[in-house]
Amino acid sequence: MISSKRPVLAIDFDGTIVENKYPSIGKPKLFAIDTLKKLQKKGFVLILWTYRSGESLDQAVEFCKKQGIDFYAVNKSYPEEIYSDDISRKINADIFIDDRNIGGFIGWGKIYRELIGEDEDLVRIENKKEGFFKSIFKRK
Repeated sequence: MISSKRPVLAIDFDGTIVENKYPSIGKPKLFAIDTLKKLQKKGFVLILWTYRSGESLDQAVEFCKKQGIDFYAVNKSYPEEIYSDDISRKINADIFIDDRNIGGFIGWGKIYRELIGEDEDLVRIENKKEGFFKSIFKRK
């Protein structure tokens, strides 16, 4: 089992990491790859949690590996888990990230801010915008 100070994240593939083109692999969702890499780097435990199985699952895992994302486990709570009719198929995770959440998918930018806090790059961009708008609307 894992021992982590950061939450374990169970992340869906189709419609969440990539656009939903199942059984094909869609284009990566905006900020998905960068966010997952940053979360991984910050010590979050990532589990791929998807409907896919067999060859289509292998393709999804390979796609993510090529993007630099390595999952702790795939459709399992831990890598050594062996499927059996005697155990629940529910993944043991702290947070589930899925496009089918109530209210829909909130986007990777918001997910990052919820889990980590403000992204320094985003704050820098917002500050530049504020400075720009103040400069063009200042009264003479």
